[in-house]
Amino acid sequence: MRRFLTGKGIFGGCILLLVIATALFAPLLIPETWATQMDMRARLAGPSLAHPLGTDQLGRDLMYRMLLGAQTSIMIAGTAVLMSLVIGLPLGVISGYFGGWIDNVLMRLVDTLLAFPALLLALTISAVLGPNLTNTIIAIGIAFTPYLARIIRGEALRVAQMPYVEAARSVGTPDGRMILRHILPNIMPPIIVQATISLAFAILAEAGLSFLGLGTQPPDASWGLMIQASRDYLDIAPWTALVPGAAVAITVLGLNMFGDVLRDVLDPRIA
Repeated sequence: MRRFLTGKGIFGGCILLLVIATALFAPLLIPETWATQMDMRARLAGPSLAHPLGTDQLGRDLMYRMLLGAQTSIMIAGTAVLMSLVIGLPLGVISGYFGGWIDNVLMRLVDTLLAFPALLLALTISAVLGPNLTNTIIAIGIAFTPYLARIIRGEALRVAQMPYVEAARSVGTPDGRMILRHILPNIMPPIIVQATISLAFAILAEAGLSFLGLGTQPPDASWGLMIQASRDYLDIAPWTALVPGAAVAITVLGLNMFGDVLRDVLDPRIA
């Protein structure tokens, strides 16, 4: 627990709690009309009492759009990482536990996906399926699956060679029970850490896809869309890009720092 009380742990944990609270409660406390209401008289207005973070090219309040965009970005990233776990966990566990030809077949499929950079694979899938929220989740989820499957396979292979697993196997413990009672509980800590770090990369991937027009589509608010909309006004209204850019950067930094501390806490090899 003392490792969580370091500066890195406190900062990462506070950022994570703040982002999750914003994603959960901002849509309940802020009417959507506040983020979509246009005021052309206040177009590209700088930060002021009326608009603390300024307005965009359509006179919409950037603070409200940033807060509501947190829900979209976190929901897409979280669902995509969950999808990667649902697919990658059985692939990695089965491959690492059984080995042999099963391992060879499954890992060759994973290696095929690993041949493409994650963002490029997500771009390709999103372009084929079409740009919308559901397809963005599918694209990011598939792109991150091989990385999680590889890590899970390595952990399952390590645990499967432990003496207590060999002892349980020698007394005829069924494979299903072996996986549920001995393999999964002992590989969960590194999986939790990797899922936390993957969440940060998934937020970056969602912002990238939305910026390129292959992710979230208007009128939904997302940090990537806000950055895309600001690209033509950087010289006269830089805050239109700084606000969503800072939201992405701080969130990713906080998740990475929290993931590092979580790894130190959950890894028994670190004293």
